[in-house]
Amino acid sequence: MAETSEAAERPEALSVPSPEPLAVEPAGRSTATRSVELDAFPTRTRLSTLTDGLRAYGMIAAMWIRSTMTYRASFVMTTVTSFVVTAFDFIAILLMFTHVDALGGYQLGEIAFLYGAAATSFGLADLLVGSTERLGRRVRDGTLDTLLVRPAPVLAQVAADRFALRRLGRITQGLLVLGYGLGTVHVEWTLLNLLMVPMMLVSGALIFAAVFVAGGSFQFWAQDAAEVQNAITYGGNTLLQYPPTVFAKDLVRGVTFVVPLAFVNWLPALAVLDRPYPLDLPHWFAYLPPVVAVLCCWLALLAWRAGLRSYRSTGS
Repeated sequence: MAETSEAAERPEALSVPSPEPLAVEPAGRSTATRSVELDAFPTRTRLSTLTDGLRAYGMIAAMWIRSTMTYRASFVMTTVTSFVVTAFDFIAILLMFTHVDALGGYQLGEIAFLYGAAATSFGLADLLVGSTERLGRRVRDGTLDTLLVRPAPVLAQVAADRFALRRLGRITQGLLVLGYGLGTVHVEWTLLNLLMVPMMLVSGALIFAAVFVAGGSFQFWAQDAAEVQNAITYGGNTLLQYPPTVFAKDLVRGVTFVVPLAFVNWLPALAVLDRPYPLDLPHWFAYLPPVVAVLCCWLALLAWRAGLRSYRSTGS
């Protein structure tokens, strides 16, 4: 009895339930199987992914901003340089109007309105996701692999990489020209027309951002297609700075129905200016930029997912 009592008092003699074995994922389990399981809670998963992406983007961007502000004199000089360089585009338009009274039937104030809206929208998109144009370089040298193993969405990491605060110079220049255009054009500023201006800027920035992401997605396959992407983004920005009446109708159709850059400023701005669109579209097309922006972002994300899934590391 004494031995039994002593054994019962010893801690090791107590009955402790054994832990359940850890569930180990089979080696042959495919990504498709895991994605099906995640789809059991699609809303929560997508919301969580979006939240994680925004948080990662903010942290990376803040890191680059702190790095930039370490050398404040350099930041000021690069921002001013960006402002001056982009201002030459509008200076070229001013020089044109020293020889002509109208361009494509549009006065200087109207073209300044078009120019400012396009430049501001493009500047915002370039600031937020312009770094995606360097994705091809990461694919070629293999540095994209380091982003894949980090616990953050790859798109957020790529977009925030080398966040260039100096691009505020482009945005500032666009806003100044836009302000000049708004103060010069003769428009009946109803509440609807006033709301059209911020709607143009936000929707235009989203459309340009979608084009940036779609161009970056193409580089998963092409690897060295930064110039192709720039032809659409930077080239599209330059195109929209002029009225559509100076271009052939086939080109106008292309940027309306194929790559819908016309919804950045042409269609809504011409509605504000009470100008006819060259393609004789219904008037309500001018109010579609938010819808087009959401659709473009959705298609760009689909393209990004397809490109990321096709990635097989360096040389793919």
